[in-house]
Amino acid sequence: MENIKSYVQQHKDRFINELIELLKIPSVSADTAYSQDVIDTAEAVKASLSQAGCDLVETCDTPGYPIIYGEKIIDPNLPTVLVYGHYDVQPPDPMELWTSPPFEPVIKTTDIHPDGAIFARGACDDKGQMYMHVKALEYMIQSNTLPCNVKFMIEGEEEVGSASLAWFVERNQEKLKNDVILISDTGMISNQQPSITTGLRGLSYVEVEVTGPNRDLHSGLYGGAVANPINILAKMIASLHDEDNHITIPGFYDKVQELSAEERAEMAKAPFSLEKYKNALNIADVYGEKGYVTNERNSIRPTLDVNGIWGGYTGEGAKTVIASKAYAKISMRLVPNQDWHEITELFTKHFTNIAPAGVTVKVTPHHGGQGYVTPIDSIGYKAANMAYTETFGVPAIPVRSGGSIPIVSLFEKELKSKTILMGFGLDSDAIHSPNEHFGILNYLKGIETIPLFYKYFVELSK
Repeated sequence: MENIKSYVQQHKDRFINELIELLKIPSVSADTAYSQDVIDTAEAVKASLSQAGCDLVETCDTPGYPIIYGEKIIDPNLPTVLVYGHYDVQPPDPMELWTSPPFEPVIKTTDIHPDGAIFARGACDDKGQMYMHVKALEYMIQSNTLPCNVKFMIEGEEEVGSASLAWFVERNQEKLKNDVILISDTGMISNQQPSITTGLRGLSYVEVEVTGPNRDLHSGLYGGAVANPINILAKMIASLHDEDNHITIPGFYDKVQELSAEERAEMAKAPFSLEKYKNALNIADVYGEKGYVTNERNSIRPTLDVNGIWGGYTGEGAKTVIASKAYAKISMRLVPNQDWHEITELFTKHFTNIAPAGVTVKVTPHHGGQGYVTPIDSIGYKAANMAYTETFGVPAIPVRSGGSIPIVSLFEKELKSKTILMGFGLDSDAIHSPNEHFGILNYLKGIETIPLFYKYFVELSK
């Protein structure tokens, strides 16, 4: 442990500067205006894996953005760890809410990160966390302590559904063969209390379009006489929850797994302050499904949220118009056993059925994925817990995450191996939001902890 600590301290500035250079490239996969930047980032990741010591590094073409594959095989008879990460990032909008430009990384101190944090889009999700694994590999090769084989699979479409990754995995099962998959694209409870994510929610993401008249209409001449698509859409969306914030789509909860009182009691052991939670978000109170506390609402319960809604005139001043169309983007976070294809169909049928006769509705599915639960009695989980315990001085707590990494269930289906989610970000790191950041301490702790996972995984596998 002291060797890795001293190595990290010796190379700390270089590690930070290398990540900053990677964060400068605006690899926004959702916007074709950034296509070349996404490809440039892939090449930068490829170069970093070569420099870290992989014997083989390839740019693998897909129907979409390339996947960077790397490997260091020291003995085919030893276990193999497959590291997954992604080099694409979310769009930076709304730009005006950033306190510094999203692709001009800066280090600032905060109350939670007194040692400083790197502020930039992708700092935590996922460039910073992915790059920890590259630097951990560098250390293990430089110190001749790599105890097993390692493979890397770094993609560029995670933020838009990972369609090409599924295509790639299905066609490269032998290349990707492994004993455990290691991902750092999640978080932990705090810098004092590490945690291991043992569950992820699935996702169904759709866009809806409500059409009324065949053109925009004068609201004085036609108001009250024809259906206003924006008004109708607002009513339809409002009806998707009842007074207890229970989702009203028929069949939506049919396959939801109810956790036992004992399991909910274990979850409740995780340190959590409701007042701090509210203060951090500057809200007067929390809001959600009746019968569940905050940490259950955002992890073990399914949700339905509007992610964007628009239509009509939104420019400066006034324009008295009834818009011909109104739109919304809606995401549903799903719990294990809920199939995202089935939920998408249930939503589509219900949303179409509740539309009044004066409008037509179109539902366009975008992407989705299944939920996932990993057992806490596996070798991989035990190795991760031992690594966190050695680095942080306290055992990790198993937690269920409200987020979605749809490819995790894909990996289990296609590669027949379990995934360990070793995240080092914090809830306050503002991923997907303006002013995303990643603590310097978290970044360096990740580099320190990851080699210990390899050590203990190999020892426990004997």
